[in-house]
Amino acid sequence: MNRRDFVRTTVGATLAASATRSLFAQAPTIMSNSIKPVVISSANGNKFKNGGEMTCVHKAWTMMTQGADVLDALIAGVNTVELDPLDTSVGYGGLPNADGVVQLDSCCMHGPKKRAGSVACIEGVRTPSLVAKAVMEHTDHHLIVGKGAQNFARSMGFKIEDDLNTDESRKIWLEWKRRTDPEHYLDPEQRTAAGNKVMMEMVAEGLIDRQHIYGTINCDGINSKGEICGVTTTSGLAWKIPGRVGDSPILGAGLYVDGQAGAAGSTGRGEANLYGLCSFLIVENMRRGMHPKDAGMDACRRIKGNTVEKRLLNSRGEPNFGVNFYMLNAKGEYAGVSMYAGASFAVCTEAGPQTVPCEPLLQGKPED
Repeated sequence: MNRRDFVRTTVGATLAASATRSLFAQAPTIMSNSIKPVVISSANGNKFKNGGEMTCVHKAWTMMTQGADVLDALIAGVNTVELDPLDTSVGYGGLPNADGVVQLDSCCMHGPKKRAGSVACIEGVRTPSLVAKAVMEHTDHHLIVGKGAQNFARSMGFKIEDDLNTDESRKIWLEWKRRTDPEHYLDPEQRTAAGNKVMMEMVAEGLIDRQHIYGTINCDGINSKGEICGVTTTSGLAWKIPGRVGDSPILGAGLYVDGQAGAAGSTGRGEANLYGLCSFLIVENMRRGMHPKDAGMDACRRIKGNTVEKRLLNSRGEPNFGVNFYMLNAKGEYAGVSMYAGASFAVCTEAGPQTVPCEPLLQGKPED
């Protein structure tokens, strides 16, 4: 081969390779979508049906897989629990505050839209999750509270009721009041101890579900497109000081959603979760690559490390309360974790709705 033929051959090969690279560079990247839709929630999300045929997670998953917006589906799911008078932990019939008034909190976050809305201490509206959604959609705010939240709900067309107690929630409150009234004017520490003692007695007697002391429902979901949303709604701590707000309506505490990383929410002692903004911590952990279970366990350990007041510790020096987290990541992986064994969470996939155990950080029970 002479020099002229060599140059011609080499240049031709180079141009062909360049054209091939250009062709592949211009071709679209084909991503295989392997995300399987999933909805997770606290355990009451697979228990109450409000007289219908579907539980919260089942209804949310069904709507989501039929094309509904993820947040719309999740809120429709938790509405089932909010409206069910048999669940005394959220919405209508939720256990009231110390004055016998049902005050409700809720928060929602839309991953794709990167928007959120919350209400706290709202009275007279059975479905605070829908009011939180209205805050997200119709205002420039994230959180509206108290009378202002009720006025906003009225302006949005929500029905305002004088009393959200059911016969059952009022009966339970009256029993609590009857047992604590003789000691009503104790100093704050003694009164708190007396109130907690009576509450545990009522749990032991079967008058109150232990899970409903810090009653809440958190529900998170991801569809086949990878769109993630979440909602949390609650009647708050039973017999709380009027005006008390827990973690449920606070972004980063009772709920946090990031469309690129995942979602997390909680039930249990809200004050412990608020101190560490643990839902935000969990989502950030998942952003850094942690599996949902590991991210949740890290939050439980954070709470355990932050719990140093003697009144909050049992004889083993461990937190004398429960807290649960529910989380899913952008891959559709999910988990439920808890401070102690015995807790569970709800999940719905193509296999149907199920209630499964949470992974505990500690063994035994909170109380000695």
